[in-house]
Amino acid sequence: MFTDDLADVARNRRELFHLIGLSGTAATAAAGAGVLAACGGTQTTGTGSAAQGGAGGAGGAGGTSGKSENMTLRVGYLPITDATPLLVAHGKGMYAAEGLEAPKPTLFRGWSQLAEAFQARQVDVVHILMPTAVWMRFGQNFAVKLVAWNHTDGSALTVANKINKLEDIAGTTVAVPFWYSIHNLVLQLLMRKAGLRPITRGEPSAADKTVKLVVMAPPDMPPAIANGSISGYIVADPFNAVAEVNQVGKILRFTGDAWLNHACCVVIMHEDDTVNRPKWAQAVVNAVAKAQLFSRENRSETAKLLAKGGAEYLPQPVEVVDRALSYYDRNIYKASGAIVHPNWSNNRIDFQPFPFPSYTEELVKLLKDTVVEGDNAFLKTLDPKQAHAKLIDDRFARAAIKAAGGAAKFGIPESLSRTEQIAP
Repeated sequence: MFTDDLADVARNRRELFHLIGLSGTAATAAAGAGVLAACGGTQTTGTGSAAQGGAGGAGGAGGTSGKSENMTLRVGYLPITDATPLLVAHGKGMYAAEGLEAPKPTLFRGWSQLAEAFQARQVDVVHILMPTAVWMRFGQNFAVKLVAWNHTDGSALTVANKINKLEDIAGTTVAVPFWYSIHNLVLQLLMRKAGLRPITRGEPSAADKTVKLVVMAPPDMPPAIANGSISGYIVADPFNAVAEVNQVGKILRFTGDAWLNHACCVVIMHEDDTVNRPKWAQAVVNAVAKAQLFSRENRSETAKLLAKGGAEYLPQPVEVVDRALSYYDRNIYKASGAIVHPNWSNNRIDFQPFPFPSYTEELVKLLKDTVVEGDNAFLKTLDPKQAHAKLIDDRFARAAIKAAGGAAKFGIPESLSRTEQIAP
């Protein structure tokens, strides 16, 4: 049985790397390394219950009475503004204020490395693309819990300067950060409206109105558009701001202008940590919520903290990071077509922790019609309402919102319910 379990873990990891774009020997080696780490081998550095026995808090849900919780926290992140709350919580001492022992978060270059580190318990908490969380839970049967949204909006479709409308990408290649991403989903909504068809194999054709989609690590996207190997990319900031500042590309459409206040990255934990370490889990979400409030109210200061010259969590200069957090001129972007709904009340990026059920349900429905590589058969029978109930534990976000002064502080309804607005 143990051997069979190891085989399942390795097979899941190989599928993960195939979906992200890593294959062959590299994927097999990485999968094997993950198995060693998950089984307590020399690579295991995580602090979760599988690595250290999962000491439960007295009186906590599922906790072990009489034992104190392990309050160490290891955070993993990608160098994008999606990670802002996790980074600000460290930089402003918010983890420590909640009683957590948290070293500086660990930077990973791509989603494959970040997901592998989380699955191998080398990190306890990460921000991950919400569709990826859906795929991990239901496609891989990995025991992940989504405990909070990390941010809303914050992404865009950036194209080469010669492209002026969506129809111009027909017959070209466009990069997405991951198959299971809001980026891939929104891009295909936009393409469908423009009469374009996505392909993942073969050559795209302008005559056939096909666009080839490829997975690419976010840091590789601006150089790829600059050298002409792709016509565009859809990704989180600051890589859209990088193209703007360096004048190698322009924003064709903001994702938040196609789906108002959509979640992109979310905060995930191992499910057993939410059961065995409820005090720890609440402390993490409390710190994240505080960091979200700080970030939305102090955008320029946040940019200085994150960028080069500050704590340097992100490798980009402050000019780029500040633009990614703050610049959303409706008049200029309406004139260029990047904003179609100037009356929508949103920012380029925003932050709030509550995971709205309506969003999960609509996301699952739309994922069913989104082209991805790999086996997505699990989506056919996945019930949207049940998906939300099984994937998400919102009790920590509810408590954190209350402790922070209420939903209004985050610009969300006090009812913690909403209706999704999607208009590509």
